Amino acid sequence: MPGGPRAAETGRLLPPRVPRSPSRPFPVPPGRAKSSAMNGERGGSRSAFPGLPGEVVLEEAAGVRLRCREGDGSVPGTLVCTNLRVAFLAAPGHGVQPPGSVAPLQSEHNVALPCIRKLVAGSSFTKAKVLTAASTLKFIPEELLIFCRDFRLLRFHFHENGLAPQAYRLANAIAKARETATWPWDSGDSSSWAETKPEEEEEDEEEEEEEEGDDEEGSAPTLLFESLPDWEKELKRQGAAGWRVSAINERFDMAPSLPRYLWVPSGLLDHDLKRTFAHFEERRVPRLCWHHPGGSDLLRSAGFHAASEPGSEDVRCLEALLRAGHGPCVLADTAELPTLADIQLAHLKLWALCLHGAAPEEKWLSALEATRWLDHVRACLRKAVEVASLLAGRRCCVLLQEPSDRDLNCLLASLVQLLADPHARTLPGFQSLVQREWVAAGHPFPRRLGLRRGNPREEAPVFPLFLDCTWQLVRQFPAAFGFTEAFLLALHDGAFQPYCGTFLFTCQRQRGRGGPQQPRGQTYTPVNGCWDPPAGSRLPPVWDWALRYSPQQRARFRNPAGGGGTLSPQNTGDPETTATPPDSWPGGGAGEVLALAKGSLCPQPLPWRSGRPPPRLLRWAPSLESLSERGGGSGGSPIPEPPRGLLLPCAAGPSVRLWRRCYLRGLPESQHGRFAPSPAGLAEELTLLQDRLSAWQAQGPRTRAAGSPLAPSR
Repeated sequence: MPGGPRAAETGRLLPPRVPRSPSRPFPVPPGRAKSSAMNGERGGSRSAFPGLPGEVVLEEAAGVRLRCREGDGSVPGTLVCTNLRVAFLAAPGHGVQPPGSVAPLQSEHNVALPCIRKLVAGSSFTKAKVLTAASTLKFIPEELLIFCRDFRLLRFHFHENGLAPQAYRLANAIAKARETATWPWDSGDSSSWAETKPEEEEEDEEEEEEEEGDDEEGSAPTLLFESLPDWEKELKRQGAAGWRVSAINERFDMAPSLPRYLWVPSGLLDHDLKRTFAHFEERRVPRLCWHHPGGSDLLRSAGFHAASEPGSEDVRCLEALLRAGHGPCVLADTAELPTLADIQLAHLKLWALCLHGAAPEEKWLSALEATRWLDHVRACLRKAVEVASLLAGRRCCVLLQEPSDRDLNCLLASLVQLLADPHARTLPGFQSLVQREWVAAGHPFPRRLGLRRGNPREEAPVFPLFLDCTWQLVRQFPAAFGFTEAFLLALHDGAFQPYCGTFLFTCQRQRGRGGPQQPRGQTYTPVNGCWDPPAGSRLPPVWDWALRYSPQQRARFRNPAGGGGTLSPQNTGDPETTATPPDSWPGGGAGEVLALAKGSLCPQPLPWRSGRPPPRLLRWAPSLESLSERGGGSGGSPIPEPPRGLLLPCAAGPSVRLWRRCYLRGLPESQHGRFAPSPAGLAEELTLLQDRLSAWQAQGPRTRAAGSPLAPSR
């Protein structure tokens, strides 16, 4: 029977909206009724635990105090360990949540079990101990420290009065749960996530329906790229004439890790396209990523197969695919970017520095540079600028090549589009960009982020590195983006939370196998701020921000003064700004294959072409510093001035900074959280915004239209 002794021993599922008694809010195993009965006495009554579908409470402790920033004391509440997460529920009147935050996953003090990197139990009578499933805790912990992969540090203090047994059981429960975490939706047991939204949230959203509908950012759809119409719609938006959507991989039989649909040249039939798959690693053939209005195309693929020996017909199909019928083909590999091992090592060093304070204050900046994380950010920005400048300056076909085409190609293709396409800098455009270049392209999120147990050598935070690069762009060009730092930080944290289906799978094929095969809705459009899952959908996308953030918090994701616009073709009629016609190449022909390395171009024969001509450097794509140092004249360089809409960030020295709000929030003196709840921080931010607004209003409408709204003239 569901209510029998065996059910009580194993705990029971917590369906949403089940009212519970304040004196006994959770199911408690036999022999623990005494400790649970004290819930109402410690910390007072509190709201019922917002359980998720398939969630089981393993252990709880009332009267726990969450340590906040230095000087701000602590917050009393209840600490809960379930099979999915560790959650802290503040006592009434001591909420750490912003007002109006009633979403089921709203707390900054909830942490998913896979997101816990280290668990430490502390006591004043013995040294701290790192807890694992195999370790034995030989003392009663007075404090529990949870070090998270997303750079959060949660500190919970247990009072001595009657909490000793609870503290001991809770610490051991968390240590074992994080080692054996399983997800109910992995076995097909998933409920409708629409039921997890509280009634209060639905009522509040109904009141804001008109405001959401009038906001372009809030009502624009986010394309999920799991259906043919999504791919056709985006291809039409880019105006990529000469390209079509191919369903050759609809059953994933040609390339299991590629999406169902590919953008390929219109003149290349699927019958001929099949000849090309075997000549690339993991059968990941070149396909279109983005089309520049000036005629250039950005492609991506895996490396050429080492044992490839194409015949004459295969060569014809391969070259038709690479050159796309116009201009030379430029091969841009990722050899100049950091390796996955370098990224992981730098990230671990940065994590240790920011959360453990592994360096004295006077040597902290030197220790930061020694992590090489900022060097990796600079390298990615430099390479993206080279490729974006090449696409904007000449009509060509640039092919991004990486051995696997599933990591650094995702980062580089996304950064190039952020630099060159204003639509990608809007909030819905950015979300669609992540869906296309990361999710649909097959980036292995679970392995790279360590969400599921596997080989630790496969971990490499490539996606957080991309978000860091994006934050650098937002900081340098705030008026060019339709989203804010708060949005990027929410997306950063969402990547480590296994509550949404966006980052739980390695490719579309695995995502389809993980759930029912019925057709699913392919476009996410906020309706009253809530995602209504269609039949056959198992988990909501990460873009359903209403599950975790209040309407007030979601409003801070959007930058009303930035983003938007379209990219127009380069004006080639001005001889002063165009040194060379867009279709001409100094010393090169339309059918030539070139390689881009360190800002230089040289002939690069394809693997199946015999003979190797002598290298002939063509200085075309400059380094990032030379681009930023250029004045009004071209100085004899064949590179035209940057066209309108192209962002050229500076990556030299102090121009690339540490993302403090993300990486330093674990330090007690720097814990400002995702939305800067510190009164001093809010006062400083409000003063800065008021000064900028006053200066902007003083400029007049004509001056504002010509200049940046966030950079007043002096």
